[in-house]
Amino acid sequence: MCRMCYRRLMKSYLVLSKEREYLFCTYFCQTMKIPFKAIAALIILSLIGVFAYQAYWLTGLYTSMKKDMDNCLIETLQVSDYNEMMERCDSVKRSNETINGYIESSINLDSSALITKVIETEPFKQQKRFGLEINEPVSTTIDKNGTLELLTKYFQRGIHSQLDLFTEINLHTFDSLFTRTLAMRGIIYLPHRIEIVNLRQDSTVVQGLSSPQKYRPGKEAVSYYYNYDLYNKMAYRLWVEPTNTIVLQQMKGILYTSFFIIIILGLSFWFLIRIILRQKSVEEMKEDFTHNITHELKTPLTSISGYAEIIASGLVKPDDIPNFANKIHKESGRLLSLISDIMELSQLDEKFSDEEFAPVDLAGVATEVAEDLRSNAEKHGITITVDTKTAVINGNRNQIYELIYNLCDNAIRYNRENGSVKIITGDDNEHPFVKVADTGIGIPEKHHKRVFERFYRVDKSRSKETGGTGLGLAIVKHITERHGGEISLESSEQGTTFTAMF
Repeated sequence: MCRMCYRRLMKSYLVLSKEREYLFCTYFCQTMKIPFKAIAALIILSLIGVFAYQAYWLTGLYTSMKKDMDNCLIETLQVSDYNEMMERCDSVKRSNETINGYIESSINLDSSALITKVIETEPFKQQKRFGLEINEPVSTTIDKNGTLELLTKYFQRGIHSQLDLFTEINLHTFDSLFTRTLAMRGIIYLPHRIEIVNLRQDSTVVQGLSSPQKYRPGKEAVSYYYNYDLYNKMAYRLWVEPTNTIVLQQMKGILYTSFFIIIILGLSFWFLIRIILRQKSVEEMKEDFTHNITHELKTPLTSISGYAEIIASGLVKPDDIPNFANKIHKESGRLLSLISDIMELSQLDEKFSDEEFAPVDLAGVATEVAEDLRSNAEKHGITITVDTKTAVINGNRNQIYELIYNLCDNAIRYNRENGSVKIITGDDNEHPFVKVADTGIGIPEKHHKRVFERFYRVDKSRSKETGGTGLGLAIVKHITERHGGEISLESSEQGTTFTAMF
């Protein structure tokens, strides 16, 4: 085949394949010699890596924020304890009772004790001393911790122990201060219960105060403790449900952003893999097209060339010339039919618009096709019948005619001897349809999805006997889909029925 002919055929192929947008990618991958499986595997591994890293990062962030939340609750207990003491001090100052005494705290950094004491001025003028013994100088303890936090706790606990001699803890005030401090830290609503417990006796000294009042700790509730006396004997106990939900709520913006990014990456990778798969399909289609079109063109051209050469040699008897001429005519018709089908598909791809649509009566077109094919069917001993009911669609009449014609032509070619072809039109729940049923040998189920592919043949050996280009059903599918319909088939050993539903 000459290069010019091949180029023209390849141009037709590009139109038929509808994959022109993938040509650059196909050329690139062919030039770079990159296997399709390697590219797909690399993309999938990259995507898994991105997902794994994102999950690892989010897990680490969640763990860190969960730890910060636990620390926040304990710090809030400490701050609330301090504020509650200040509230009690102010309350004592505002009261009319005379308090004979004052609280004094002192510390010697070189000693091993922090001393707090209550000095009563009246009526006994005696001192009550309370101390927290440390096994080493306080300055050494502070240096080891690297912060004044421990020293602050010591002073706060010392003052707390002595203040409790004057007035009792107001748990209601403590709860209000706790809720207010949480709100200042961004935690607006946290159902909880606060109790005062004796750690050494493992008993509740003051019953819990719930906020809101109806809150009762569930089975999964967790507790946080804050010791407030010098001897680690008394503590506040905070009951809350697991803080996972609060942490996740705080991470909501990050989670949404991460999820959105993952979706975008997933879609991008999916689109890239889809291009690669389509690219592979293009390569396979090109190989099939080249093989099939070469074979389909070569067979009639070889016959025409051979018969013409014999006639030109002058060795043919005059009586045989008409026979050779008929064979040349037959093969020329086969060649023209192939070219016509290729051009038809090309035109369907390139030139088709809604402006060409108009009401089309399927019954009238079916009757016309039956009349046009009747003589050809009778030559093969096939009977064509028509069972038509009014069915109108908005479409292109010429295309609909070709659709029904190709279905009937196939039914005649692959029918049994003395068989029949029946064309049925009608309307099923406002869905016009046309059916073409034959009494042929049927199509095996494994071929049902592929019979509409271009140049696909169920039985290649039989196709050589019956002729045909292998494009008829591809044209049928193309026209049906262009008219917004679907093509399907049912087949058995008693025959095959094609249905185009619009």
